[in-house]
Amino acid sequence: MKGLIKGVVVLAVVAFLVAYFGTPLLTVNSLVAAAKAGDEAALERLVDFPAFRDSLKDELTARLMTEAEADPDVRDSALGGLGMMLAPMLVSGAVDALVNAPTIAAMVRTADTPDPTDAAAARTPQPEGEDQDIRQSYAYRDLNTFVLGLTDPDRPDEKLKLLLKRQGLFGWKLSGVDLPNPPPSGEVARSEAK
Repeated sequence: MKGLIKGVVVLAVVAFLVAYFGTPLLTVNSLVAAAKAGDEAALERLVDFPAFRDSLKDELTARLMTEAEADPDVRDSALGGLGMMLAPMLVSGAVDALVNAPTIAAMVRTADTPDPTDAAAARTPQPEGEDQDIRQSYAYRDLNTFVLGLTDPDRPDEKLKLLLKRQGLFGWKLSGVDLPNPPPSGEVARSEAK
């Protein structure tokens, strides 16, 4: 009888650990399926939009400030300083207008970062005609943060990282983003020339 109780306890612990560490993969699969199907209702359930918007605002503002500080013309001019002060407000308004279920679906399908300068066009992204071959990778950042890495094979050095946060014991929601590092300015010029 003791062996049976011990076996049941061990089985329960193993089942708990599998559920505890495996549920983010179920959420990722649901997120990807909803994005490919354009299922806005499912995306609304799977995404913590306020947290995701805050994360995207932080990422875009940091990128904008880094680029502005690296440009001596912007850094040393009075208008550049004013622009750096106003940039967070502009980014905030654009992200609030831009981030919705179709935008999240487009990010998952294409591994592209939304462009806050084109909020009007990005409000209703069009579904892709064919599924792109987006590579996915998975990792825990910590016990409560799971990372879905998305990479377009045409841009292997630009990995978009979608951050899922634990909600309760077994629930997960898309709550943040780590944007890929932009290519050096010389590479941007070369890729635009192609």
